[in-house]
Amino acid sequence: MKTNRLVLSLLVPQIAIVSTFAAEKPHDDNYITDSVRQKLAADTVVKGGDLEVIVKDGAVTLNGKVKEQRQKDKAEHLAKRVGGVKSVVNNIKVEKQ
Repeated sequence: MKTNRLVLSLLVPQIAIVSTFAAEKPHDDNYITDSVRQKLAADTVVKGGDLEVIVKDGAVTLNGKVKEQRQKDKAEHLAKRVGGVKSVVNNIKVEKQ
């Protein structure tokens, strides 16, 4: 029984260290692109905009058109909240129709 406790006491800190490093793993550009696109598509304010997402080394560039300024602002806000995003360049144009 003491051996089991000893093994557990040695393994628990190792598991915690491994899970910490796994959580800090940087996200690649494909993951960021997919995540930003999903957030934009799911958002009720931004949804319906004609948007393009380009990611290079964690820097997100948003292109396209929306009908309202609040859609442009919300798209940028959502992109900034995705894990791994280092910066956002918002080139979205507001074209009221």
